[in-house]
Amino acid sequence: MVTSYRNFGFLPSALLPDQKLVVFARDDFTSFGILESRFHYVWTLATCSWIGSGNDITYAKLAVFETFPFPEGLTPDIPAADYAADPRAQAIAAAAERLNTLRENWLNPPDLVERVPEVVPGYPDRILPKDEAAAQELKKRTLTNLYNARPAWLDHAHRALDEAVANAYGWGDDYRAGTLTDDEILARLFRLNQQRAKG
Repeated sequence: MVTSYRNFGFLPSALLPDQKLVVFARDDFTSFGILESRFHYVWTLATCSWIGSGNDITYAKLAVFETFPFPEGLTPDIPAADYAADPRAQAIAAAAERLNTLRENWLNPPDLVERVPEVVPGYPDRILPKDEAAAQELKKRTLTNLYNARPAWLDHAHRALDEAVANAYGWGDDYRAGTLTDDEILARLFRLNQQRAKG
């Protein structure tokens, strides 16, 4: 409910979300990548609510997600299968899957965990620590701690994703030139929002 970061991930459909968890019925890495991109983050900061001491993001579906202008042709009202052959979607998906894999490997490294099949059909494998030392180490491995540390591999993965999303908007050259500041990103996204609202 209170976080300094907002990150997205995949959940099994058998789970029932509760509280302030925002769920999108998508299973493609293109949508995941766009939501994880700098572009969506900048939009989130401009349109979200804040709680706690005023520096914790509250992601609201109506205010943030439904107003966010996705790249043309990659919008949530289009089934992922319909843009699966689009090179823009493929580039975003590849970068997003890489980011997700790197994060998951850091959160639950094979040397610290074992995966035990769940006895209830449809539920994911249980991820259990191999021993007490592993359990103690895993307690430190949270997304918050990862993003606070921001290792180089995480930064590189996010940059690759951001470039793929920038290309999808047609802003790749400006991204590579370093001219897409947060203010410029927000201005461009707002113009797209207004154009689509009029349409």
